[in-house]
Amino acid sequence: MRIKKSVAVSENGFVFDSSTGDSFNLNSIGREIVELMKNGSEQSEITQKIVERYEVEPAIFEQNLMDFQSMLKQFNLMEE
Repeated sequence: MRIKKSVAVSENGFVFDSSTGDSFNLNSIGREIVELMKNGSEQSEITQKIVERYEVEPAIFEQNLMDFQSMLKQFNLMEE
C-alpha cells in the first residue's frame, strides 16, 4: 500500500491531504515512514531501514508499523 498522491509531507512532519483539506502532524519517525511509503518502499524495506537506523527489535517495529498503517488508513491517507 502507498500513501495517496494528494498527500504532501513537510520536513517538520506536517501532513496535508489536498484532496480533503485535512492536515496532521507526525513525529520524525512517522514522517520518515510516510516518506518511504510515498517513494514505494515495501514493508520489509521500511522495517530494515528503521531497525538499522534506530536499533529497535524488528518484531516490535513490525507491530508498530502495522498499527501506524492502520491509523493512516483510518485517516484516509493511503490508497489500496
